[in-house]
Amino acid sequence: AEGLEDQPSNRRPLIEEQGIPRGKIYASDGRTVLAANRGKGRGRQRTFSRVYPQGDLFAHPLGYSFLSNGRRGLEQAQNDNLVGEEDEFESILAGISDRRRQGNDVVTTLDVEGTRAAVAGLAGRKGAVVAIEPQTGKVRVMVSIPTYDPNRIPSAFRQIDTDPNNPDLNRTTQEFYPPGSTFKVVTAAAALDSGKVTPESMIDGTSPKTISGAPLENSGGASFPRISFTDALTGSVNTVFAEVAENVGRPTMVEYMRRFGFYEDPQLDYPGAQMIPGGVVNGDGDLVDDGFDVGRVGIGQGGLEGQILATPMQMALVASAVANGGRLMKPHLVDRVVRKDGRVKERVKPDLQSEVMKPETAEQLTAMMGRVVEEGTGTNAALEGVRVAGKTGTAEVGANREFTQPWFICFAPIDNPRIAVAVTVERQPPGSQGGTVAAPIAKQVLEALLGGAA
Repeated sequence: AEGLEDQPSNRRPLIEEQGIPRGKIYASDGRTVLAANRGKGRGRQRTFSRVYPQGDLFAHPLGYSFLSNGRRGLEQAQNDNLVGEEDEFESILAGISDRRRQGNDVVTTLDVEGTRAAVAGLAGRKGAVVAIEPQTGKVRVMVSIPTYDPNRIPSAFRQIDTDPNNPDLNRTTQEFYPPGSTFKVVTAAAALDSGKVTPESMIDGTSPKTISGAPLENSGGASFPRISFTDALTGSVNTVFAEVAENVGRPTMVEYMRRFGFYEDPQLDYPGAQMIPGGVVNGDGDLVDDGFDVGRVGIGQGGLEGQILATPMQMALVASAVANGGRLMKPHLVDRVVRKDGRVKERVKPDLQSEVMKPETAEQLTAMMGRVVEEGTGTNAALEGVRVAGKTGTAEVGANREFTQPWFICFAPIDNPRIAVAVTVERQPPGSQGGTVAAPIAKQVLEALLGGAA
């Protein structure tokens, strides 16, 4: 029964911990309470249950903790801190003094205004928004819609659990989607960093072009006999990026994907059962790193042997790595753990996950992504007085490709990036595109998070 105590449904520790006042969970401001306690009874018989003052606003990162339903989210991942897990010496001391064990408070990295902006931007549409500080890995926004009110879990768990819209699914880490042209950022990083192209390289962008034995077209059938690699990203030219991906080759593409974090669970302080890795996925749902149509994967799609799929968290990490000069920092939801006497027990320090690309490659890619927002498909994310770098994406989804999956990834300000954002919206009507649907949401989130600096 190894690890049984940690299983969210195991009730024994939950029953024991009912007598411990769990620590509070706070937003990044250290004031806004996201999780607190309601006490019942007196003295040694006093028990505590959880209340969530912000309702459904932070449901997915927070999760819940209830005797009847177990734990999820940060309530699960931070349980030892929240119940004040003691070492042997502290345990003996507590026994002698007959004092009640108390939980530690957890201050998260989550921003209230940024979260509200993301929820308002999605406006009830199914989708997800992630915002990360590139230099620190702090997750400032983790929003998944539809959502649920964790206060209702004890009374309405079955209703929430069986809802066909899956409100309890954290779409930021538990669901992956075809990333469409946002994935061209990964392809560009691999091509530039491995020396296959420069931003000025002139490439054949005619449409249609034969890729892996089948014709591939550009959006709207546009054809470009010769176009620079920079202009090809600005205009999101499929045939250029498919050819470049073929030249880079499968092994190198997979190597760079791994550097960005694909093919492994996110290194996030969040329950592993609520995260999935992105990568090329075959018809059986398995990750594959060989035998796929590298040209079509390079434009964020795929073929019969496998399709590229990514979580919104993963695509936020892609933007974050470019923004931070090619250095990908580990994402984290916890800023610090604070004891009841106010002393900081633990502060999470920025931690390098991987060196994805050379700083000069990141600089080139940043300039190219800046062009996308200034004059390309991402103009709807442009901010007054702040330069934004970004990339749009629009994948076709549904059994007959009858819906679109609009995407936008970005970071700002270009000269000293403070926030990287990924937005996607599920199953939108035909014609809905990343630049018109997702970019305006990202803009709202950037404005909220950059505040006075915007």
